[in-house]
Amino acid sequence: MSGERAVRLNLSAGVASVSVALLLVALKLWALGHTQALSVAASLTDSALDLMMSLGGLMAILYAARPADEDHAFGHTSVEDLAALGQSVFILISGGVIGWAAVSRLLSDAPSPIADETRGMAVMGLSILVTLGLVLWQRRVARRTGSRVVAADSLHYMSDLIPNLGALAALWMSRHFGLGQVDSVVAMGAALMLAVGSLRIGKGAWDALMDRRADPAVIEGIAAIARDWPGVRGFHDLKTRMAGSRVFVNIHIELDGDQSLRDAHAIGAGLRRRIIETYPDCDVIVHKDVAGET
Repeated sequence: MSGERAVRLNLSAGVASVSVALLLVALKLWALGHTQALSVAASLTDSALDLMMSLGGLMAILYAARPADEDHAFGHTSVEDLAALGQSVFILISGGVIGWAAVSRLLSDAPSPIADETRGMAVMGLSILVTLGLVLWQRRVARRTGSRVVAADSLHYMSDLIPNLGALAALWMSRHFGLGQVDSVVAMGAALMLAVGSLRIGKGAWDALMDRRADPAVIEGIAAIARDWPGVRGFHDLKTRMAGSRVFVNIHIELDGDQSLRDAHAIGAGLRRRIIETYPDCDVIVHKDVAGET
């Protein structure tokens, strides 16, 4: 996929995320005012954080799309990892707050304050439909572009689905059976899911910021292409690192030292094009050495 196409897809996911977050915050705030349900409060807190993170993610996508310049010769894609790392920290904190509130209410002897469950169920049902549509689009974009920001944002909203379903069930059970405790149990489950997901996203972002190598399957694929490329007698120093959705590749190829510079350049350029065609997210630098003299 071309860089321009990837940027457009990432931007579409970012704008959709902010729009959905605004809608969900408004709906859940209204529902919380009527129901006083902790599961709705947990979902509202998550959506409010989603809005903040979605705005930050959209800014990161816009900044990462800027071309390389004198101060950033390799581009600006590392900002995606910084944004994803910040998102993971906020998600982890929000999960802790929600979990603590759920345990406190579950252990309390006070009667459940939940009310007006019907309106709450209507809002949660609508939230589920809107969130599901957004998650499906974000996952499609993340698969095609490899953007960690979009993937992290998708996790926010995926984490909304189960709590929303749980909140819907909690309100229904409170309405028909008076089981207000289910509300707290659902909120605890949501908190645990948030914590696990945030750690996964945070690890991926941290690895990229620390210049961790690319996926071994990608490295082996690049090695196989170089190994079989016409005119290449060998290669060495194949190195990779990740930054945002980009994979930076450096490879030294060994060529016949008696051939013309034009022929040597053609071999290196052809190899570079093939690697990028196979792995569109790669930025490739090919160094040419004389075979037997490395």
